[in-house]
Amino acid sequence: MENNTNKQHTRPPIIVVMGHIDHGKTKLLDTIRKENVIDKESGGITQHIGAYEAEVETAAGEKKHITFLDTPGHGAFSNMRRRGAHVADIAILVVAADDGVKPQTLEALEAIKTAGIPFVVAINKIDKAGADPDRVKKELSEKEVFVEDWGGKVPAIPISAKEGTGIQDLLEMLLLVAEIENLTADANAPAEGVIIESHLEPKRGNTATLLVTKGILKHGDFVIAGNAYSPVRIFENFRGQPIQKAPPSTPVRITGFNTIPEVGVEFKTAHTKKEAESIISKQPEQKRSSSPAVAPTTETTEEAGPHTAYLVVKADATGSLEAIEGELKKLENENLIIKIMKKGVGSINEDDAKVAGATMGSAIVGFHVRVEKEAIPTAERFGVAIKTFTIIYELLEWVQAHIEEAAPQETKEEVVGEAQILKIFSNKGSKQIVGGKVISGVIKNKSKIHIVRRDNVIAQGRIVELQHGKTEAQEVSEGNEFGIRIDSPTEIVPRDVIQSLEERTGKRSVSAS
Repeated sequence: MENNTNKQHTRPPIIVVMGHIDHGKTKLLDTIRKENVIDKESGGITQHIGAYEAEVETAAGEKKHITFLDTPGHGAFSNMRRRGAHVADIAILVVAADDGVKPQTLEALEAIKTAGIPFVVAINKIDKAGADPDRVKKELSEKEVFVEDWGGKVPAIPISAKEGTGIQDLLEMLLLVAEIENLTADANAPAEGVIIESHLEPKRGNTATLLVTKGILKHGDFVIAGNAYSPVRIFENFRGQPIQKAPPSTPVRITGFNTIPEVGVEFKTAHTKKEAESIISKQPEQKRSSSPAVAPTTETTEEAGPHTAYLVVKADATGSLEAIEGELKKLENENLIIKIMKKGVGSINEDDAKVAGATMGSAIVGFHVRVEKEAIPTAERFGVAIKTFTIIYELLEWVQAHIEEAAPQETKEEVVGEAQILKIFSNKGSKQIVGGKVISGVIKNKSKIHIVRRDNVIAQGRIVELQHGKTEAQEVSEGNEFGIRIDSPTEIVPRDVIQSLEERTGKRSVSAS
């Protein structure tokens, strides 16, 4: 942004911390902020995008502010991670010195590249046995990322988030990059920004985390984000402390939205409720964060084709809901379709149970939400399973197991044996008497058969009578000759192969072929 008017003021940099799962992103922020947030996260994995401010004292004794975004690092949260890069000025790419470049490292690099923002590599865990910073630099160079001491321009700082080693060097490098970028904002303009996270707080109401990017957000303003709006009354900083105003680059939390705003949507401000409603009425209709239920279905059987699994999904925040949807989509294959009948933010209620109950074999899964007591008897009446989780990969494992258990029975024809035809004894219409030799498996009496010629199935038929020697047999095994009477409209010739088929019943496969 050009600094060509008196309205432009230098603002703190917005830093996104990115990298692979367990490479130390949240621990790095914890060390910087000097307060613990890791223990509040299930399984030690950050489940929501977080926004935090830190005051940094430079080597010259000057105090400066930095805003950090903490994006979850495991695969389920790729959309949240990209969103973090979209709203940030600078990225920290955290790579563990003992683990090297991993899949989410590459995904984070792609998000940084797409966003077009500068970044600094933080080579973490240098205190651990097996730490090899040069290995990290080499692996990055193989992905065309060249750090400064490898002939490139990307700063790389070795750190230990656990021990605090190198943290001050990293912070000063971030401030240097920010100074080069000349980050400014118009503090006198109407406040604008981005919705970073949104969720329903049971005792407070619809709540969102916002990042102010322009202007000063003040107590008494109205915030508009898509179809959602809220008075700025319950107005808190990232620590949950009440505030009266928030300048550019400040993360804040506001409670009181008429509906849960969508994550990633830009917000604007108005002075009155009437003005806010007028702005909403003039803009195109936008999707709400909670989709309506699909029309119920009473189908209990499926035609041949992929199995469809029906789910109701509830979560405590839109970011989590989006991540779960993305991971459920990955479970799909040519044998499985996952249909989300209803999704939303908030507790599992009776209506959720009714929607799920309309389709046999459906289930309700919740992430960091409670189950309302009215939902339980309704779900039991319809035979609907309800399960809640605090770890996303445990949710996915349960869904996979539930789908496999609920898959319908199906009858398949399987080839149990093959035989080559050696001689034709009689051919009168569809009734044919032939002789042959079993080349694999067994040929079974009265079984359905495929007639194979030049590796192609050309017709079907049925064995009417099977003889081994001069006596009727129930089956003839590999290596033995036989005589059979076949009912088939297609004329069989020597060297044809017949396949003996057997019907077998079992669970329909929901795995990839």
